[in-house]
Amino acid sequence: MLVAERGASENTRAGYGRDLSDFAGFLKGRAATLADAVGADVRAYLARLSQAQMSPRTAARRLSALRQYYRFLLAEGLRADDPTAAVDSPRQGRALPKVLSEVEVERLLAAVRARCAEPRTAKAELENLRLAALVELLYATGLRISELISLPAAAVARDSRVLIVRGKGGKERMVPLSEPAREAVARYLAARRRGEAEAARRTRGRNGGRTRAPARPSRWLFPSGGRSGHLSRQRVAQLLKELALEAGIPPGKVSPHVLRHAFASHLLDHGADLRAVQKMLGHADISTTQIYTHVLSERLKRLVHQHHPLAKPH
Repeated sequence: MLVAERGASENTRAGYGRDLSDFAGFLKGRAATLADAVGADVRAYLARLSQAQMSPRTAARRLSALRQYYRFLLAEGLRADDPTAAVDSPRQGRALPKVLSEVEVERLLAAVRARCAEPRTAKAELENLRLAALVELLYATGLRISELISLPAAAVARDSRVLIVRGKGGKERMVPLSEPAREAVARYLAARRRGEAEAARRTRGRNGGRTRAPARPSRWLFPSGGRSGHLSRQRVAQLLKELALEAGIPPGKVSPHVLRHAFASHLLDHGADLRAVQKMLGHADISTTQIYTHVLSERLKRLVHQHHPLAKPH
């Protein structure tokens, strides 16, 4: 149902699977199964998560997975009731997203540009140009990391000023592409083509000059030898943390999603329209985007408390 009706991504399906498996493991200790669990089992499970000091946000996400599972069983006639119907969600505050300052983002960009300026081997050059393209695209577009790594090479093949992105639920949206990001992608693709041409020449040399059909270039913008055919989220996160160290920024502050937050909050700082930011981020509900206005409000409060003469203690 998740695949056919909602177009859920692989990551979403995997997350639901982990949540349901954890609940099933808990039920074994209560001599129950997913099929016959009752409301008391769900409440006991949430109490155990609380005792394990799981954050309310994570516990609420797990309860959401259970709700959707039992609503599905109810709709399909596989159960006569929904054991989650009378269970309240854990109370949770709304945490503000982590955001890098504009100065910190500029330091990240300066660090990756310095890498690209250093004379290195062809392989190292390609890897550095790839990282530069990743960072520039993340900050220039605010894409989710899953959307970025699954971009086809055709998405930027024509030097377009916009990206067509397929987001959650298979919905497409257009995101403007800045000039620095376009230039970074162009340099990366040029190096990638040089590498592919050199690999083809080496293949002909090993075959005594006989012509063979060249290997088909990967369809992905950021290919990899893994099962998916493209870079993984974990690998991109690792590369960003290594770059953060070079830029003198604590690695814990930097992740692909933090750059997405920086994209949104910096746009709003400079007067962008909230609806426009919502469209570029691919948020279905504007209330999700409004969290960035709280980031801006908190920043303004700190400025007043730190610099207004009446805010200083006498």
